[in-house]
Amino acid sequence: MKASRKLLAPKEQILGWALAWILAGGLALIWFWGSPAWALSDDLSYNAPELLPAQVTNVVDLGKLLNEVQEQQLEQSLRTLEEHTGWKLRVLTQVDVTPGRAVKAFWGLNDRSVLLVADTRGRNLLNFSVGDDVYKLLPRTFWIELQSRYGNQFFVREEGYDRSILAAVAAIAGCLERDGCAVVPGLPQEQWVLTLMTSIVGGAIFGFAGHPRQDGQVFAWKWALVFAPLWGMLFLVFGIGPVVSRTAEWLPLLRNAAGFIGGATVAYLVPAPPTIAPDVIGSPKTKKGNVAP
Repeated sequence: MKASRKLLAPKEQILGWALAWILAGGLALIWFWGSPAWALSDDLSYNAPELLPAQVTNVVDLGKLLNEVQEQQLEQSLRTLEEHTGWKLRVLTQVDVTPGRAVKAFWGLNDRSVLLVADTRGRNLLNFSVGDDVYKLLPRTFWIELQSRYGNQFFVREEGYDRSILAAVAAIAGCLERDGCAVVPGLPQEQWVLTLMTSIVGGAIFGFAGHPRQDGQVFAWKWALVFAPLWGMLFLVFGIGPVVSRTAEWLPLLRNAAGFIGGATVAYLVPAPPTIAPDVIGSPKTKKGNVAP
């Protein structure tokens, strides 16, 4: 009996660990699916229809984050988008008060709707409520990138609330008009700098790997191919991939290619450390007590 208990103990321990991981994974999924990047804000659990205007408009600027001209232009662009594509995009700004779930009935939100909520009280300005049909064109990663790019505190501090809202709306509308986007269009400066750095590092690895290792050898192609997965991933996946997927401009590609070539050239021209040949064992100078004639 004692032996059987000892044998069962590891199984029970494994089962306990498995249940703990399942519970942790379930909590992570609940947090993931309930993230404000694609779900309604907690404030929308309230219901205050009296805060909404009597006339239905596509933009409700309770937070006064847009000026009158911007609000009118945004109203017209959202109306045109719905007429041409059938997709419903609505904008709500709020600071201290919120109409809550009353916006669903006010705008008739459905599976073909997107609600952008700009709330200055959160760490990120932008929140989204996305219909199920919209995810077929714009995946969840799109909304996460959109929120992190235009709703972060640094962008809002430099560009302002209005530019953040208008840039996010323009990205959503443009992707809905072109029948979907895998990533947010446009290449921010900081993201391009990151792709340039990875291209330079990839070129440096390529140049170091190609150092000649034999007399008369100009370039060690064998070693360059051995390290191809590393420099190829840095240059092609992280240096070229984000550029071609977000913009059709050639200039960032040319700059990254030049960075790769420059990094490879500098690394190749750096002299390799000299190799020291070992002393010949048994030579007259190394024999103890003997002096070479």
